[in-house]
Amino acid sequence: MNTPFEIPCVILCGGKSSRMGEDKALLPFDNSNTLTAYQYDRLKPYFTNVYISSKINKFDFLENENDLILDEGEIYSPIVALQTIMKRFENQKIFIITVDTPLVSVGSISKIIDNSKEFDITVAQTQRTHNLCGVFSTAISKSIDKMLEEDIHKVGFLLKNNKTNIVELPNNDEFINLNNKEEYQKAISIITSTNN
Repeated sequence: MNTPFEIPCVILCGGKSSRMGEDKALLPFDNSNTLTAYQYDRLKPYFTNVYISSKINKFDFLENENDLILDEGEIYSPIVALQTIMKRFENQKIFIITVDTPLVSVGSISKIIDNSKEFDITVAQTQRTHNLCGVFSTAISKSIDKMLEEDIHKVGFLLKNNKTNIVELPNNDEFINLNNKEEYQKAISIITSTNN
């Protein structure tokens, strides 16, 4: 693939990492000092712009402060993160991915983006739906605002109440979420065997 995707990419790094017991966004991964740096460097060649969404600036590798989107509000919620992201971009689509899914291939990302044209939201599905790996249109801003007014924080609710496309993808391992030490080790062994 020679030309970058036309839409911006935002990596979500604002979670609590409670199951991991430490901030997973800052764990080392492959040859990178942090999982965030790994995702950022890996995706940068394929998008015109890559941004990081977080509660605070905890990243030492970011050269441009504009690449950081800081969540508004105290609540740890992907819906709050999405609301802040939607305010940053107007009238466009954004590719969203979580920091803890470092194995999603560029081929899968391309397939999701290719299938997103007629929809407000397009997300990946393997054995389960990956609610935060996909294309989100800023057209859903009002829907997000309404959810937060009603204190609803489930991404599944957002998908159900907007024009959503689910893209079936074959490789479940690509979508491992590094929620705990076991999944983190599994992802490291997959990336090590892929590199060798």
